[in-house]
Amino acid sequence: MTASVDLYWLPLGAGGPWAVRCGGRLYEAVVARRRHRVPLDLFHSALCVRLRGELYTVEMAPVWGGTVADRGVVAEGPVGHPWLGRSRAFRYEVRRWRNGRIPDIDGAVASPQRLGTDAGPAERLLRVLPDFPRLTWGLDELGTGDMWNSNSLISWTLAISGHPVHRAVLPPHGRAPGWTAGLVAAAGHPMPARRSSGVPGIDRDRHVVDEGRAC
Repeated sequence: MTASVDLYWLPLGAGGPWAVRCGGRLYEAVVARRRHRVPLDLFHSALCVRLRGELYTVEMAPVWGGTVADRGVVAEGPVGHPWLGRSRAFRYEVRRWRNGRIPDIDGAVASPQRLGTDAGPAERLLRVLPDFPRLTWGLDELGTGDMWNSNSLISWTLAISGHPVHRAVLPPHGRAPGWTAGLVAAAGHPMPARRSSGVPGIDRDRHVVDEGRAC
């Protein structure tokens, strides 16, 4: 094993503001009523990637929720409506955080789920994150019937990097809104051209690590 890619399922709102938990439950209650089914538990997802002695956490979060200056932000997008993204209060960020920590990881359910142990796909996963489509969090701009959110990032990234997405299993009685939207986007998204990875310690062309390089 030269690498590991672990998926974590985190209850929506775990360790966060009560408004997120309440809003999620209300949203799921409305969706369940429309679809004539019982409400399910909502989960969002994140990844922990180990590659040649380094740990990276991968997740999407609100810009205003970041309290650490260097948290590996590689992309940003709008929340709620495209024009609202002009304000910091309505932007999300994609994190590729070296030696970072997922804030609510202690509350993860049926986790971790290991989806890879090869360095090549793990390196590719970290490499493609800046190319994540900056669609609007909470909207269905692709017409998939599924909203764009943090689960879209994880499913898109796993699919684009060649990891077995079918092995990602939700906790019992759980649902992950946005997961399907990410898979649909990945199916029509070409692999980016080879270029500097931007990942500290990784030379994507030679696939080597410079152990002496600073963070």
